[in-house]
Amino acid sequence: MSFDANEMNPAGGNPSQPEADSERENVPAAGAKEDENNFENLLAAYEGRTQSFSEGEVIKGKVIAISGGGVVVDVGFKSEGIIPIEQFMNDRGQLTIKTGDAVDVFLEQTEDSRGYVVLSREKAERMKIWDEIERAYREGTVVKGRVIERIKGGLAVDIGVRAFLPGSQIDVRPVRNLDSLRGEEFEMRVIKVNKKRGNIVLSRKAVLEESMKEEKAKTMEVLEGGKVMEGVVKNITDYGAFIDLGGVDGLLHITDMSWGRVNHPSELFSVGDKIQVKVIKFTKEDGRVSLGYKQMSEDPWLHADMRYPKNMRVQGKVVSLTDYGAFIELEPGVEGLIHISEMTWNKRVKHPSKILAVGDPVEAVVLDIDIDSRRISLGLKQTEPNPWDVIENRYAPGTVITGKVRNITDFGAFIEVEEGIDGLVHVSDISWTKRMKHPSEVLKKGDEVQAIVLSIDASSQKLSLGIKQLEPDRWEDWFSRHNLGDVLTGKVVRMTNFGAFVELEEGIEGLCHVSELDEKHVEKPTEFLNIGQEIEMRVIKMNLQEKKIGLSLKAMKEDEPRLEFTSYLASADSGNASMGERLGEQLQRFKKPETE
Repeated sequence: MSFDANEMNPAGGNPSQPEADSERENVPAAGAKEDENNFENLLAAYEGRTQSFSEGEVIKGKVIAISGGGVVVDVGFKSEGIIPIEQFMNDRGQLTIKTGDAVDVFLEQTEDSRGYVVLSREKAERMKIWDEIERAYREGTVVKGRVIERIKGGLAVDIGVRAFLPGSQIDVRPVRNLDSLRGEEFEMRVIKVNKKRGNIVLSRKAVLEESMKEEKAKTMEVLEGGKVMEGVVKNITDYGAFIDLGGVDGLLHITDMSWGRVNHPSELFSVGDKIQVKVIKFTKEDGRVSLGYKQMSEDPWLHADMRYPKNMRVQGKVVSLTDYGAFIELEPGVEGLIHISEMTWNKRVKHPSKILAVGDPVEAVVLDIDIDSRRISLGLKQTEPNPWDVIENRYAPGTVITGKVRNITDFGAFIEVEEGIDGLVHVSDISWTKRMKHPSEVLKKGDEVQAIVLSIDASSQKLSLGIKQLEPDRWEDWFSRHNLGDVLTGKVVRMTNFGAFVELEEGIEGLCHVSELDEKHVEKPTEFLNIGQEIEMRVIKMNLQEKKIGLSLKAMKEDEPRLEFTSYLASADSGNASMGERLGEQLQRFKKPETE
């Protein structure tokens, strides 16, 4: 503030007149005394006003001008202060004051190098916030803040100034993903404050615990078994979901979420969902609450037998596959099992996944239902005709078929007649003449062979086939061409202790017993015969039914060989009389005349 000497001269005289000057110097004028008193009063008032301000305080000011350079604020000091206009802008960049508004400002300096007072609106606001924070700390009141970012050990929160919310004080339960809380607004308590260091520690957990305590008291008054209550999904685990009923948490187990199949609780619920649940069990002593969601609707098994009677065709969806079958969901909570044996009439199924896949729509037939055990047996193959019911019409005995050898066992080979229908060729029906230890000596898996249908048992799903029957019986052919007493040439193919086997034709062998080698007793057949030796022998035994031929080396020297024909007589009774008659004629040829 500046002062003009002319303003202090109330007489308004001309100071250039020497008389007046001399008078003033020699005789004090009455007006001069009054001016001096006014100046002293003004100076005292000015000094008193400046002394009322102290640096570092928040004082009142008035906006007297606004320009691009800043906001001019008069605080009643000898000069005004200029504050950057940005300090009066809100988050959207809008100016929040106008000329004439009263504002609180922080006095940083009474005078800078240019003579201006240094003020700050920002620091004034911060000082006010700190005062409110300290008051909230003393009185235990709640403050509101917005999460800025995740930092080491917790979160940085804006409550007007930057504050720290430790991870342990964020919630009553551990929070795994702190980043997800960015931008969230919370109510918290100030549990520690240090203005000098600028440290503020907050707790949201304290506010939640107080709120939960009040809610819990109210909830406990009305909580009881069987009551339907509204809750909020608070947390989800692999085995269920925790529901906040109002200060009291209840467990909704995964088995009580739906009558149907639930792989994970997240398929039905999300954190924050509001749901209606029924209190299944409540223990007041330990405060444990078991909840049910599926119990809000009727058990679908109550009348399932009426909805799914036997032999009914039903529609469903594959929900699970096992080694032994497939589970089909007919409706939520009602599932049936298609056993692997009920999937197809004729295909060989090693695993249900070869026929069905999870999610496939399926049509099946109800085979059986047990309400008490909650089991429904379903059949897939029953939706199609059974090929065995008509197989007799397609493969009558005597029909020649062509198929591949699918499997070989010790007792025979299985031939695929058509997809899923196999016939068995017994080892005895593979060849008329070949002696074999195992069918694999003649047949190989995958071979394409012809066979003839011998018999069919549709009820037992058995089909008997024969390969040797495609050709005439070589034994019958040989027996028809040879007679008892014939002398034949053969080759020794095997030697045993009891005799020698002689091949007469391919696949036709006869036995020369050790007793038929010589008239004398023979201990070792190898003394007379060797493998590979060709020799002539006489036929002394013939048994078509057992396919046995008896040979004799000794009979070659006898005038009347001993011939056995009982087997022929037996066979004559079975429609082979002509052969028996022929044998009788043969025997007459070897009888000596009675006159001799």
